[in-house]
Amino acid sequence: MTNAIIIERLDKSYRKKWTPSSVLALRGVSLTVEAGEAFGFIGANGAGKSTTIKILIGLIRASAGSAQIFGVPVDDPRSRLGLGYVPENPYLYDYLTPLEILAMGMRLHRVKIDRLEAHCRQWLERLGLAAVAGKPIRSFSKGMTQRVAIAQALCLQPRLLVLDEPLSGLDPIGRRDVVEILSDYKRSGGTLFFTSHVLHDVERLADRFGLIHEGVLRAVRAPAELSGDQEQVLVRTFGQVPVAGMREDFSGRWIGEVPRADLWPRLEALRQAGHVLLEVRPTLSLEVAFMHAVGKS
Repeated sequence: MTNAIIIERLDKSYRKKWTPSSVLALRGVSLTVEAGEAFGFIGANGAGKSTTIKILIGLIRASAGSAQIFGVPVDDPRSRLGLGYVPENPYLYDYLTPLEILAMGMRLHRVKIDRLEAHCRQWLERLGLAAVAGKPIRSFSKGMTQRVAIAQALCLQPRLLVLDEPLSGLDPIGRRDVVEILSDYKRSGGTLFFTSHVLHDVERLADRFGLIHEGVLRAVRAPAELSGDQEQVLVRTFGQVPVAGMREDFSGRWIGEVPRADLWPRLEALRQAGHVLLEVRPTLSLEVAFMHAVGKS
């Protein structure tokens, strides 16, 4: 099976304004993403995530190296047929309606489908936009505009979906809905390549993730390999009886951090004390995860 993305020794330099010197944004990045895989691409601001994506979708050219999408070089426009893309800050013609935006995208990508309008409306309904399908986008909030862009990318029935901070600007309900939709897309066999500053989103969606720092790909791992048993897990409960390792947050509510390896004994102690479990989640931030991966913790 042809790999969805192949990147080999990719370099990208930008010339500084008013000077002959340049800045190297990417340095020898090599990466393979398999068809049907969900791959999270994470790193600090300016690490090279968006630069890599812009090379993949043909917005800019690499200074050296190569990249392919399903075996087609990215400088060939045919590589972008069947590719759905959502930037962090999508710009959509604000005098058009969501329905017009989706129909236009279908025609540009040469996607032929029976009952085009019904197909587009189905995706708008799934993204919670059915009620505003005929309204100009200029009246939309940032989160609504983001959902229109995601609906446009998905209605193409893409074999590869490239998303740059796809959950940016969405409210909690919108984030949940989009994560569920992307999970469905992944289960149906689609390939997902996305950036995120939120590690929790990566853990929920990605089969593997790559950590990029100062233009260098430092590590490629599965989320479960992030930091082993020393990762701290946050536990929040409601109860009346104190339990070792838990501190009272406020009346009747308790909070504590426990190493992953000790999580189940702590949960059993809380159960025996009659506590009601409110939340269990990793406390690891993107910055801490990155330091683990590059060996600077």
